Amino acid sequence: MINACKIASSSRVTAVIPCFPYARQDKKDKVCMQGSCWRNWLRLDGCVYFLTSYLRLLGKCWPSTVVMDVAILVDDMADTCGTICHAADKLLSAGATKVYAILTHGIFSGPAISRINNAAFEAVVVTNTIPQEDKMKHCSKIQVIDISMILAEAIRRTHNGESVSYLFSHVPL
Repeated sequence: MINACKIASSSRVTAVIPCFPYARQDKKDKVCMQGSCWRNWLRLDGCVYFLTSYLRLLGKCWPSTVVMDVAILVDDMADTCGTICHAADKLLSAGATKVYAILTHGIFSGPAISRINNAAFEAVVVTNTIPQEDKMKHCSKIQVIDISMILAEAIRRTHNGESVSYLFSHVPL
């Protein structure tokens, strides 16, 4: 699609990739080979890509460690949820009374839903970069933040040559 736009004489192409594909593929020397190829391909094709995360804004409001007796785990994605569930257990054993997880992408494959249900999370908050309706039917702890408005505003600002960094302090709801 990017190539078709360029052939049609587009002056600029912006790809909006809320959930970067191939981000968790086999790694060689700690570099994601297929993810690296995607990034290079997008750059070589002259594409400017943008991803804004509501969770980066939350990171400015909440530290990623224990705040008094409430622990907030922040991560970019959770697949099978083994790591965040283990971290939640450790935080509880260290004295936290409530544990929340805030994730950009909730992949939730394999045993993830079962692990979340059995973990002591108050809530597992994810963005809607991946549809969660089916997962939410099986796990009441999952809450979804709609980031469509911030993506739309970022696309509008990028298209009009306006500041995108403005969104870091002014989140459209």
